[in-house]
Formats: sequence, structure tokens, C-alpha cells
Amino acid sequence: MKERVGFVGVGLMGHGMAKNIVEKGWPLSVVAHRRREAVEDLKSRGAREVDSLKALAEASDVVVLCVTGSPQVEAVIQGPQGLASGRKPLLIIDCSTSEPASTRRLAAELAPKGISFVDAPLSRTPKDAWEGTLDVMVGGDDEAVARARPILDAFAGRVVPTGPVGTGHTMKLLNNFLSMGYAAIYSEALMIGAKAGLAPAVFDAVIRNGRMDCPFYQTFFKYVIERDRNAHRFTLSNALKDVSYLAGFAQALGVANPVGAAVRNSFAQAVATGHGQDFVPMLSDLVAQWNGASLAEPKA
Repeated sequence: MKERVGFVGVGLMGHGMAKNIVEKGWPLSVVAHRRREAVEDLKSRGAREVDSLKALAEASDVVVLCVTGSPQVEAVIQGPQGLASGRKPLLIIDCSTSEPASTRRLAAELAPKGISFVDAPLSRTPKDAWEGTLDVMVGGDDEAVARARPILDAFAGRVVPTGPVGTGHTMKLLNNFLSMGYAAIYSEALMIGAKAGLAPAVFDAVIRNGRMDCPFYQTFFKYVIERDRNAHRFTLSNALKDVSYLAGFAQALGVANPVGAAVRNSFAQAVATGHGQDFVPMLSDLVAQWNGASLAEPKA
């Protein structure tokens, strides 16, 4: 018999993940969320809605979290009526992008209560979440990871064990440093090209199908070239949060990360100027605008 699964955070990524869990045979409970349409859709597929986190814990053997970051994870678990308030044995799978230090601390505090914790952050897009082809980096002890694995496989095309608890979130920060670094570089390169009279279509014709092409490039440029606003639905505010976590992590390690600081500043400027809810590829328009350029193709 499959374990009972609870899900917290049926947002852009979580909706598709939860859809795959329930459709692949796990008894699923979800807690109320601001995206009512996602909750109603999951209920139509066989999920059950509960009215509190404590009730979700009581109805579940395993709880999957897909929330914004460490403050939200800590509140969901350790709040007055949080998942840990009933002191019920659970396995918690945190698919959020969280701070590794917070993750390790939570795992240590929860263990005496019989609650196991694994960090299983995600890579790829909401489209991949819906199709069940996400990449997952999972950290935790062998027993907990083995127990989590069948549930992760429900929404992942690739699952990579990273080591002890906290290492999944460490690898996620490095993964997002690379991807957000690419976003900042693409944006700056496009701006310089535009100032010099090179259209984005020319830039794309050179890079696409060459050595610097990759799936991230393709979703980024689906917006740049086709103006598809939903090509990569990851907000600039979330990007800033992730690269800020990396900055704090590097500081705790006592290392210099000047490139990371430059990448963070690109996103900090975007958010500070009121664009936090725009999606990452839209950084290209902002960088161009700040420099008196435009990526819009000239009208005939």
C-alpha cells in the first residue's frame, strides 16, 4: 500500500508535482492555498483538501513542501499549528530552494520528534513539473532518501542523490547561480549588441545550435525572440532570493565570490525598480532600458 502524501505549496511548480503524485496512485491531501484553481483541479483528480497544516500532518505519512524559501519552510513546520505541532512521525520532503544551514538545523531539531527530513530541490520549469520530468537533487540519510524516492520519481525524470541532509540545497544554490548567471550575461550581451546595432535575432542565429546553446538559453530566448511571457515562469524576486542565499552561504564559508555579487546586483536592481514579479527572461529588457537601448525589433 502506498503511503499517504500531504502537499504544501501548489503554486507554479507544486501544482504539476501534486498532479503527478495523485494521478500515479498516492492518496493525496492538500492544504488551502491562494491558488484556488490549483486546489480545485487537484480535488477533481482525487485529492482531498484539509483546512490546516496540523490536519495535513495527521492525514499524512509523508509531506512534500514546495514553498518560497527557508522562512516559509520553518513557519510551515515549526509554527504554532505547523506540521511538527502534533509530534506525529513523518517524513518531510522539502522541494523548496532553502538555505542549507536552516535545512541542517531543522533536520537536527525534528529528529528527536520522529520526523525525518530530506532536502529535494528542483530544476527545470513548471512545464516539466506538469509532465513529470523535473530534475531533483536530494540530500538526506540513506533510509529517508530511499523512502522518498518513489514519490520523487512520480514528478521527476532524473533524481540525483547529493549526500547528507543539506547537500541538496547546497547543490541547488550552485545550480541557480549558474542559471541566473547566464540570465545576467545574456541580458548584458544583448544590451551591448543592441547599442552596437545587432538585433537579438542576429545574436540568436549565431548562438543557437552552437556550443553555447542549452535548454536554459532556449527558454530565455523564447521570450527574447518570440516575446512569450510564459517561456520561463520564474520570478525575478525568487531569482534574487536564491542568489542572495548563495551570497550568505559563501560568506559563511569565508570565500570570495565576486561574480556571484555581480549577478546578485543585476537582480537586486530589477527588484528594487519594481519588477520583482516579472519573469527572469524579462531582465533582458530591463538591462537594455537602463542603458538606453531596446531589444524590440525595428518595425518595417
